[in-house]
Amino acid sequence: MAENKRDMTVLVTGATGRTGSRVARAARAAGLTVRAASRATGFDWEDASTWAAVLRGADAAYLAHPTDVGSPAATKAVGELARAAVELGARRLVLLSARGEDLAGPTEEALRTSGADWTIVRAAWFSQNFSEGPLVEGLRQGELVFPAGEVREPFIDVRDIADVVVAVLTGGERYTGRELTVTGPRLLSFREAVAEISRATGGELVYTPVTARSYGDTLAGSGMPAEEAGFLVGLFESLLDGRNSHLSDGVRQVLGRAPRDFTDFAREAAAAGAWKA
Repeated sequence: MAENKRDMTVLVTGATGRTGSRVARAARAAGLTVRAASRATGFDWEDASTWAAVLRGADAAYLAHPTDVGSPAATKAVGELARAAVELGARRLVLLSARGEDLAGPTEEALRTSGADWTIVRAAWFSQNFSEGPLVEGLRQGELVFPAGEVREPFIDVRDIADVVVAVLTGGERYTGRELTVTGPRLLSFREAVAEISRATGGELVYTPVTARSYGDTLAGSGMPAEEAGFLVGLFESLLDGRNSHLSDGVRQVLGRAPRDFTDFAREAAAAGAWKA
């Protein structure tokens, strides 16, 4: 049985980000009271003194760390914030994690051992990574240069992640202590995804695969700290090795429907002007 959602207050971290903004929107649509947490509202993952004000009085929280979930910074912050949340009464915590990422293990374990009523949502590569974030500028200029080779990925629409998170938050004990894996409905290579975006925009977009090392050199050359660029090189070399080229049915398990298709995402994003130069 679903929980009574009346007066349920949910803290949403990263509330202006790709997933957090959609989680906040879906939670409000479901009748939850949303406490949006971002630097704009005074919350800072790197400053524990900002946590109590947003946690106090909340019943649950969605945790999406701004660095990769496999980073040491994420492990430390998620563990500390989760323990603080439990102490302040926000026991139900949902962590956004990454499918197939071995480095995410310590962060997930930090949540498990926090004393919280936890759920971990492991997501495939976001469809919206093509329309929001660092890949967008290249696509606007007509070319996506990325170290994915011809590997195939079941891209997931972040709106489906948000719907799953809200269902978990309101689903009582059904999802407590569970690890859910969510993907889109079909496999696409990055080349095929770019071709779909081309069709949606009516333009001619090109996908150029490069090695992870070459991509890391480009990131470092553009000003990214060498340590961060090196971390991403290792991450791409592992996550884009084909280990994630399979589907999972987490969206259907939780929501009772199929996940949104990449074609629909591309059409909607193009209509909204995501790739206009």
